[in-house]
Order: sequence, then C-alpha cells, then structure tokens
Amino acid sequence: MGSAATIRAWRPEVAGVAEVLHAHFPSHAYPPHTHGTWTLLVVDSGTIGFELDRHDHGAMPSLVTLLPPHVPHDGHNATSAGFRKRVIYLEEDVLGHDRIGAAVDQPGWRDRELLSAVRGLDDALDRSHDRFEAEARLALVTDALHDRLDRVTTPVSTDRPLAARLRRILDDRLQQEVVLADLAAELGAHPSHLVRAFGLEYGIAPYRYLTGRRLDRARRLLLSGVAPVEVAPAVGFYDQAHLTRHFRRLLGTTPAAYARSAR
Repeated sequence: MGSAATIRAWRPEVAGVAEVLHAHFPSHAYPPHTHGTWTLLVVDSGTIGFELDRHDHGAMPSLVTLLPPHVPHDGHNATSAGFRKRVIYLEEDVLGHDRIGAAVDQPGWRDRELLSAVRGLDDALDRSHDRFEAEARLALVTDALHDRLDRVTTPVSTDRPLAARLRRILDDRLQQEVVLADLAAELGAHPSHLVRAFGLEYGIAPYRYLTGRRLDRARRLLLSGVAPVEVAPAVGFYDQAHLTRHFRRLLGTTPAAYARSAR
C-alpha cells in the first residue's frame, strides 16, 4: 500500500466556513495539534482513532465528529485500510467559545439526520455556483449543532487567567519570534510555571499550540494563492524549509502540493 496522501482543499465564499478539505490518508498519522476553528468531519471509509483532551475517541462513517477549537487532538488509522474524510472548518464564532467544553465531552453523534445534513452541506460547498444553497444548508447544520451541544451537561472549568493571557499573546504574534523568557517577564511568571499552566489548561505545550496556529494561517494563505516561499515568513517560520517540515509532519504533504489542490 502506498503512503502518499491525496488531498483537495479550498476556501469557499461562504461566511463562517474557513476551509474545506477532502483527504485520503493510507497511512498518515497526525501529531497532536490544535486549530483556531471548529473541525466538522465525516468519514467516507475507514476509521480514525484520535485523542481529544487526553481521552480516546473514534471517527467512522456512521458518525458526525466535531472537534472544538484550541483543544489538542491527534489522528491515526484505526485499521490497516487507511481512511477517507471530508472536513469543514467552521470559524470559531459560528458555534461560539462557550460550547467548547460540551464538544470536548461529546465530540460526535451517531445521528442519521445530522449526518445527512452535513454531507449535504459538503456537497453544496463542493459546487461553487451553489453559494445560496450552501449558506442555507450551513444555517441548518449550525442550528442542529447548537441544539446537540446545548444538551450536553459539562462542568464549569477552573479559570486559568495566566494560560488564557498567554494564548491571546501567541495568537497575536504568529508572525513574530517568540522567546519564553520574554513572555514570562511580560506575564510576571516563571517560565516553567507558564508552560505548566498552559499545558494544564489546554492540554498542549505552548510551542506546539503556536506551531498549529501558524500552520492554520499558512493553509489559508496557500489556498488564497500566496506562494509557499512568501507564506513561511508571513506566518512566523524561519524559511520555506522550516514551513515544509512542519507542514509535512501535520498533513503528510508539502505546502506546494497543498496549494495546487486548491480549486
């Protein structure tokens, strides 16, 4: 079995949708990472095993899976056959920050009606001339997700203001060099305490979080037609080789190949 991934990605002109990705991964494994968007996915074949906030889950053809923003997750083949998936990345405000905890507790549903609605939305997004239909279908899917997430009872998490402040700084400084000692001085915390606080709150090291956010931004720029050599410095990577190394590790392909997949 070959190990090359087959990827097609694009940015539809539909408010609230950041990106759409169709992918076949015969053997690829995602390392732990985060997104600044909601990850709404359906699996066409195979099974994806993933860990979300230190708990094991599975995504398969009978489920609608929803991964919340800013929460670390990974992904791997749960069988030897690989997997095919369709992913719709929704902007954070589409479902709201206050529903993240509910999605951590329940990241998927075995729901035929919802599954049909999400597949219909994906099909509409795949037809660039059906923007109005896609907008209407997105409204219905969003309403359905609101309803299901609001049924989940989840405890209020302990406030971690230090970790939240650090996350806001990292989000604001994707293009800049980030030095841990400088961040610690700015936030009035010891470096090791800062790293521990972030890890306890978000389940991922701050440097991994920053890399994930930079790769999110890189994907959007690539799909907008920006050349890989220009994308690297625009999102805080030292050079194109640095971008390519992290990009290949996450998606199993190069930035140039990802850009060519765009519609």
